[in-house]
Amino acid sequence: MWHDVKALNATASGMVALSVLACAVAGVWWLANRPVFDLRSIRVETMDKSEFKHVNHLTLRNGTQGRIVGNFFTANLEQVRQVFEAVPWVRRASVRREWPDQLIVSLEEHEALGTWGEDGRLLSVKGDVFTANLAEAEEDHELPEFSGPDGSEKEVLARYGELKQWFAPASLEPKALALSSRYAWTVKLDNGASVALGREATHDTLRQRVDRLVRIWPQIAARVPNIETIDMRYQNGLALSAAGLKIPADTKKH
Repeated sequence: MWHDVKALNATASGMVALSVLACAVAGVWWLANRPVFDLRSIRVETMDKSEFKHVNHLTLRNGTQGRIVGNFFTANLEQVRQVFEAVPWVRRASVRREWPDQLIVSLEEHEALGTWGEDGRLLSVKGDVFTANLAEAEEDHELPEFSGPDGSEKEVLARYGELKQWFAPASLEPKALALSSRYAWTVKLDNGASVALGREATHDTLRQRVDRLVRIWPQIAARVPNIETIDMRYQNGLALSAAGLKIPADTKKH
């Protein structure tokens, strides 16, 4: 090999190229880490250009301080995104660089619809369960109560919207909705009555049961005050209980 001039020249050229490349990489790294490229600001804006209700400078500072590292070139945008998405009330974030020394962070804020479960979490209008200050959410509006098995959040949300429409003709409004581990539905109305709707044998089982209750609701409300529970899991009837009144339940339920 040592007598092969072409091979020696090729080897030497390769070593020179590697040296030049290494120097170039080192130079770029050195230049990219100069103080002139330090991040001077992070601008936060909403994705839909509206105003934030709960995300503010204090929550952002407390949630991100000391967690964003690097400069304009070296900051990991994916890590920055994750940092912002960990801030209370933030649903989604996107991050981009803006020359020469700024990051632009666009945020989408959670909008709370009600509470989820018994541990103080919130359910958003998009079916996301998140953790934030409950008192802040209660300032916006009264919070319905929701619960269900893990992964059923969007199903419960969709059913809540349907139940609001179905009960509207009787001037009744759902204030709580629960889906049991056996996938049976129970809705609590704004008059305090708890209505057991049971499981869905067919796609319109719940709708039929609600419609049946809505049709006879004026007669029931006029004759039975202070209704506490209503069981609609009967094929052709119902059972109810009220303060001072108990109606035996049929053993055949559907």
